Amino acid sequence: MNSPDRPLQPEAAETGQPLRRRWLMVSFAFAATLINYLDRQVLSVAVTSPDFKADVPLTEETYGLVTSAFMLAYAIMNGLSGPFIDRVGTKIGYAACMLAWSIAGMLHVFARGPLSLGFFRLLLGAGEAGNWPAAAKLVGEWFPPKERALASGIFNSGAAVGAVVSTPVIAWLILGWGWRSAFAIMGALGLVWIAGWWWAYRNPAASEGESRPAPVPVGRLFRTRFVLWFTLSKVFMDPVWYFLVFWFPKYLSEVHHFSLKEIGWKGWIPYFTAALGNLAGGALTAQLIRAQIPIPTARKISTAIFALMMLCTIPAIFTTNAWLAIALLSITTFGYTGYTANTLAFPPDVFPKRAVATIWGLASMGSGMGGMCFMALSGWAIARYGYTPVFIGYGIMPVIALLLVLYGIGPLRRDARFAD
Repeated sequence: MNSPDRPLQPEAAETGQPLRRRWLMVSFAFAATLINYLDRQVLSVAVTSPDFKADVPLTEETYGLVTSAFMLAYAIMNGLSGPFIDRVGTKIGYAACMLAWSIAGMLHVFARGPLSLGFFRLLLGAGEAGNWPAAAKLVGEWFPPKERALASGIFNSGAAVGAVVSTPVIAWLILGWGWRSAFAIMGALGLVWIAGWWWAYRNPAASEGESRPAPVPVGRLFRTRFVLWFTLSKVFMDPVWYFLVFWFPKYLSEVHHFSLKEIGWKGWIPYFTAALGNLAGGALTAQLIRAQIPIPTARKISTAIFALMMLCTIPAIFTTNAWLAIALLSITTFGYTGYTANTLAFPPDVFPKRAVATIWGLASMGSGMGGMCFMALSGWAIARYGYTPVFIGYGIMPVIALLLVLYGIGPLRRDARFAD
């Protein structure tokens, strides 16, 4: 076995040889994803604070546009961050993205209105875009195919755990020290992560003195059936999650009349079930594989089961019982993360490791563009028609995404046109 203090040989991950450091590496990806969502979630809780409303007044429509600014930068930079990470490597690329979004998060303390707030959200989205390409690349480098869905679920659960802990913690910070303290403290966590990451990371994909493989051209990748349809599927799937991240506290405040304190104590529940969904997604696929179902088939069965759970978004808006609404939306978030845990493993199944971050970045452009459009549309629709048509739309969209995955992306096997 390779020493944990030296770069590991490339065949280790491919053959399933145990890698003593792989769980440490995925724990860093988990922590980065958690911090990513801590920084992202501050605004959704802060907007329910009377002090924030007085300092940074927002209408429903302007809030929708502010969240769209985040998604615009997120979409554009996903297409750039993936190739950047593939070119400079996981260690430098991940650290650079973390530094960018941490500083952007702390800059929110200077927001004075929709324009300045939108600009800081733009910067935050640009930095945060690199997290998933970097984490997906890390999983492809460190884990064999049978473990990738589980590893992806572990790191992706950082989003749900971040959302879980952020709601009560941010509410507590705002109630005790004001809304600016929440932005400053959450942003500073990323600087701590960078220090640990820089000390601990080892690259398993190349030995000392070995040249880094040339990245696969972006245009060549985007012309493949897989990348095109996978990107389109994320236009419809990921905005459902973004809506629940950015709008759920406002929904509890405006529809069920929750106070900031009540949001802090109860608003974390759908994000907790999302954390469970990440683990369930990988576990279900692993169980299907143990039952001798081929890996590609097992992944698609899991995606279908979890995507259909998200239909629960629709009945959630028709109940006046806040607890029932939270329960139904908790099933939605469980389904979303179970679905995502499996789709995160798709690119390494089809393409070489040197292309994974680029592919995930391109696909996440679809996520960002869909999020940008649907966040703005959500603000417009809620201001005029309330939450009902918005919830119905977000209940239907996962089914569209599922059909694109099942019938559009093609078989989940190594594309012979792209060699390692």
